[in-house]
Amino acid sequence: MAKKAKPFPLLTATAIARMAVERRSHFVNKKVLRLNKSLGDAVGMRDMGVHLVRIQQGDDTTEYHTHFCDEEFVYILSGHGIAEIGRKKIKVGPGDFMGFTAQSLPHGMTNPYKEDLVYLLGGTRKPIDICEYPRSRKRGYKFAGRRHLVKFVDVDETLL
Repeated sequence: MAKKAKPFPLLTATAIARMAVERRSHFVNKKVLRLNKSLGDAVGMRDMGVHLVRIQQGDDTTEYHTHFCDEEFVYILSGHGIAEIGRKKIKVGPGDFMGFTAQSLPHGMTNPYKEDLVYLLGGTRKPIDICEYPRSRKRGYKFAGRRHLVKFVDVDETLL
């Protein structure tokens, strides 16, 4: 049986512009709507996700959360947003970078502005992760390709 050929590692600006946009929501936060292009997937990356993301006015990027195994980064390309990191709300814009190590402060971002917020999002894809959503009082578990979401009342204590 022949091996499947790996995708070519270069995506030109033209190829990225032609990529289909995926509309992604979040199972915990209904205000999340990300217009997403999965750049890493297009070049065959498996252990790290890299996405070009556009957030329109009034939309959130994700549910306020923290990962206990995976790491993430956000690099703002254009537009502005309000990043919430821990208990701080900070206006972010082009050239700003946020890096979230495993077990970092909970975080999320929203776009209250007319101009779209565009950023590069990346993160590890470890086979096991725990993601805590403190506002929703839920915790997500990822293991062996399956995901489980539980309410805090179903666990002994929060990890934060």
